[in-house]
Amino acid sequence: MLYLPGYSGGDALADILFGDVNPSGKLPISYPKYPHSLFNYYRKTFDDYNPLFEFGFGLSYTTFNYSNLSVSSDNEVINVSVTVTNTGNVSGKEAVQLYTSDLVASSAPDAKRLRKFKKVELESNESITLEFQLTPLDLSFINEDNKRVTEKGDFEIQIADLKARFALT
Repeated sequence: MLYLPGYSGGDALADILFGDVNPSGKLPISYPKYPHSLFNYYRKTFDDYNPLFEFGFGLSYTTFNYSNLSVSSDNEVINVSVTVTNTGNVSGKEAVQLYTSDLVASSAPDAKRLRKFKKVELESNESITLEFQLTPLDLSFINEDNKRVTEKGDFEIQIADLKARFALT
């Protein structure tokens, strides 16, 4: 997506098309498959909502694999780690996106929320273990009384297709 590329947009597009640069951007919105489904609900769950391209989707000339997702919590800090491997034949950048879900909230918060991300550059067959730290504030939401609250209970972390659960007590 070029959107409004400006004066050097043509040069940037040529660099991508000729393989001089490996694209690594992610979509800031969802693209619907059909005109009648024009809502941007990456954070809501609808069984029949199947966008053409989801929020956070991106293309690259290489592929990345995620593994070893682990979560540990002491109720003050939630430590999350994940290993990212460039499994393709060329170097590339990847935006590693960490989403959270509150599984037992008293009101219905968003199904998943982007909480953290890190962009890494990896050579072919290179791996890196990334660490994220979340605080209870990162798990908060605005309740019916318009107050920011963090409720105790079960939460889920999602990075790519990997999921892990933990509890705040």
